[in-house]
Amino acid sequence: MTISYHRLSETSTDLPPRRRIHKVFIVAGAMLWLTFFLLQGLGWLVASRAESITDIAEGKPPSTDPVKLRSANESLQRKIRGLAPKGPYIVIDTAGNRVFLRQGEATLREMVASCGSGNVLEDPVGGRRWVFETPRGEFQVRSKVIDPIWIKPDWAFIEEGEPIPAKSSERAEPGMMGDYALGLGRGYFIHGTMYKRLLGRNVSHGCVRLGDDDLKHLFEKSPIGTRVMIF
Repeated sequence: MTISYHRLSETSTDLPPRRRIHKVFIVAGAMLWLTFFLLQGLGWLVASRAESITDIAEGKPPSTDPVKLRSANESLQRKIRGLAPKGPYIVIDTAGNRVFLRQGEATLREMVASCGSGNVLEDPVGGRRWVFETPRGEFQVRSKVIDPIWIKPDWAFIEEGEPIPAKSSERAEPGMMGDYALGLGRGYFIHGTMYKRLLGRNVSHGCVRLGDDDLKHLFEKSPIGTRVMIF
């Protein structure tokens, strides 16, 4: 099995400004709170509208009974909560560089991570272009690998100013990904790192890096199919 991992020199200086990261983190947090309040308001609105339509159809004035509205709202909220993953799931905050293992509304473990830097690399010869961002959206754990081996992609050689090897055997670098890797698809993984002092900063090429203890815990608690939400 081959796995692609992204290496960043410890001396790299092209990190995104801290102010931009902080701004994005605030925006992401605000969006989460906005979603929460919209769901709360949706419960009241749907309950109110449904009862109002029924009353109007029967020739009655819309009900404003707070007890009935509260009951309908709570019923809708229970249905919404029922849509949440039944088992543990993973939430990744790319701006705050945090990984959360959650179950229901409870956080089982919070972990410091390193997510994508957002830097851009262009191939001066072939004209290819890479943007090193961690993708947002909903994913799932598709594979779990012990002692993964990094198969260096073309961009890793271009970034280091080295020639791209013709033999695939010259691309393999054991130990670069730590002891475990959880595959999310499209070449992205949650894995370990040699640069632990950079955890908490946006320095990766798209994968999500974790410290040894956190990675082992997440690997053991996340079976294949575990849902992963990245924002």
